[in-house]
Amino acid sequence: MTTRNLLVRSATHCSINSYFGTNPHTFNSMLRRLLSSSSKFIHINPNSPFKFRPIFLLPSSSLNSPIRVFAMAGKDQTFATSTSGQQSHQNKHTNRLASEHSPYLLQHAHNPVNWYPWGEEAFKQARERDVPIFLSIGYSTCHWCHVMEVESFEDDGVDREERPDVDKPLMGGTYFPPDDKYGRPGFKTVLRKVKEAWESKKDVLVKSGTFAIEQLSEALSSSAISDKLSDGLAQTALRECTKALAESYDPKFGGFGSAPKFPRPSEPQSMIYRSKKLEESGKTGEAEEYLKMVSFSLQCMARGQLANVYLDVFSITKDVFYSRVARDILDYLRRDMIGPNGEIFSAEDADSAESENSKKKKEGAFYVWTNSEVDDIVGDHATHFKEHYYVKKSGNCDLSQMSDPHNEFEGKNVLIERNSASVMASKFGMPLENYHEILGVSRKKLFDARSKRPRPHLDDKVIVSWNGLAISSFARASKILKNEPDGTKFHFPPEDYMQVAKRALSFIKENLYDQQSRRLQHSFRNGPSKAPGFLDDYAFLISGLLDVYEYGGEISWLSWALELQETQDEVFLDKTGGGYFNTTGEDESVLLRVKEDHDGAEPSGNSAVFEKRLKEAPVAVPLMCCAADMLSVPSKKQVVLVGKKATPEMEGMLVSVHASYDLNKTIGFWKEKNPNVAAMAKSNVVAEKAVALVCRDFACKAPITDPRSLEASLLKGKA
Repeated sequence: MTTRNLLVRSATHCSINSYFGTNPHTFNSMLRRLLSSSSKFIHINPNSPFKFRPIFLLPSSSLNSPIRVFAMAGKDQTFATSTSGQQSHQNKHTNRLASEHSPYLLQHAHNPVNWYPWGEEAFKQARERDVPIFLSIGYSTCHWCHVMEVESFEDDGVDREERPDVDKPLMGGTYFPPDDKYGRPGFKTVLRKVKEAWESKKDVLVKSGTFAIEQLSEALSSSAISDKLSDGLAQTALRECTKALAESYDPKFGGFGSAPKFPRPSEPQSMIYRSKKLEESGKTGEAEEYLKMVSFSLQCMARGQLANVYLDVFSITKDVFYSRVARDILDYLRRDMIGPNGEIFSAEDADSAESENSKKKKEGAFYVWTNSEVDDIVGDHATHFKEHYYVKKSGNCDLSQMSDPHNEFEGKNVLIERNSASVMASKFGMPLENYHEILGVSRKKLFDARSKRPRPHLDDKVIVSWNGLAISSFARASKILKNEPDGTKFHFPPEDYMQVAKRALSFIKENLYDQQSRRLQHSFRNGPSKAPGFLDDYAFLISGLLDVYEYGGEISWLSWALELQETQDEVFLDKTGGGYFNTTGEDESVLLRVKEDHDGAEPSGNSAVFEKRLKEAPVAVPLMCCAADMLSVPSKKQVVLVGKKATPEMEGMLVSVHASYDLNKTIGFWKEKNPNVAAMAKSNVVAEKAVALVCRDFACKAPITDPRSLEASLLKGKA
């Protein structure tokens, strides 16, 4: 008996899948944990093909990526072992995934398993054969997905009869070794137990599924009872959230919580916001402590979605360390992750070959260095460089027992900055500028050497939500980084970043947006995906559009943002219970329609719905705490800029407006299509000059024509 497996393109949001990926549990156990959390509100799709059939879930770690691809297993009488053309000579097995577009699906196209893509054909077979479904959720650049594939999916010795067919939540886990070890069941054991349970306890499982549907439907009844939060809740939630983060702060290594740490941008963002609020209330000492926690934490982590956080801290401290890290992130994206038409790709793999002749890939191979490699490549300044980046002969993955649990990095070094450049320059007795020059030249030598290594696999899928996040960072950097000191060296001038943002927006509008239906598609690779846009796609793209507009873009981007917001409200808003669903509810293959209080959703819409969450577990929703606090502010500051956009005068005003950190201000430009702004600006047009009006509740102070005066006014809060 052979097994056909079905690899399924993600048609649901990651939240439920991430939850199921925590640890192996029975379905009832998982259900109890799910229902005990108030962070998810769920609507059952009555037309789902999964209505009565359990699924055994095998997701990748929820910490890797919010994009998930599904796999399901079914049985058939045939299995293709060859394909046409040259590929048939290179691969022993070929299954139907070879014709898919998704990088993750294509990685499994030559497993000795006959995978199916997600679709009705798979569901139909499972229903006809009355079997449970095996569902593998993964991502093409995930390290543990590769490990699982090599150990289990590429192993011809695994008995295919022990692989159950696929269809709905029975149990799940993040990673299973091929055999029983480490006190956890092996993959073959898990499959055998699932098969036995389905054959001997099918009625119990079906009843559990029915009970689950009833309980999940009941969860949907949680809804807003008013259109505003309880008095004082916003301030209390923000205070308790940041207090909990402060108590979990790691003063030795930075960050929040214990190892392993995966940075959540919302954590430092909420701490920055709280710091600013404390400063405004005169509690400067406490404000500085919060900011120090953020500053040290950011020195210990750098990820693409954190670029905005580094820009925020630079806006407050004017420390070029943070602007340089923001530049490094954005320059990497601009250099290596931009497609020919401006689209921004998804990710690069964690694993790669150590050399051209290597048959096996290793985690981090592209990025790590031996002590001798640094000596040979850097040369004269190797001693300074190695001490600065904690490079050791034995390898530097020794900061904790969690740093290298499988001894994969023995003798290898990840470049880590454990001390600031100013401290190290003082230690070596040299001017800071000279020290920076030495580090820069040394890094360039290593960069050139690294460019000769085999590159990691590129996932060249274009995801709307991720593009929205990057667009926001590029747009903001185009003005914020112009506040760097004169003489700052860079690869790309700040104005280039705005062009990157606009090109990415143009690609999405041309390739992933239907002008007639005003709907987005979720992703693009060799054409638009079949999956419709999710809530995150709309929310993050709208955020990116607003930033492009506020940082100097044309009003057409604002118009598109308003159009998308109307669609988001129409498609995702729960008009009865409040809040936004993650999915459209139109895909019958998606069992659960979830409303999640994650930080990416529109916060103002969900604040009332998740009032209980703000009360009981504010640290779980840091950005929602900030959003709730901002809603409680009596009035926001408006800055109206009058004049021609494409002039040095207007550029100077824009740089000044964005020189300081202030989330409670909005930026507008005088245009005939914007009547509110036009009403304030009409009487303040000055020929050949850009004029700024700082207003509150549309009551404006005297016009300002000097950028420095505008910056000083905003910084001192004179508005």
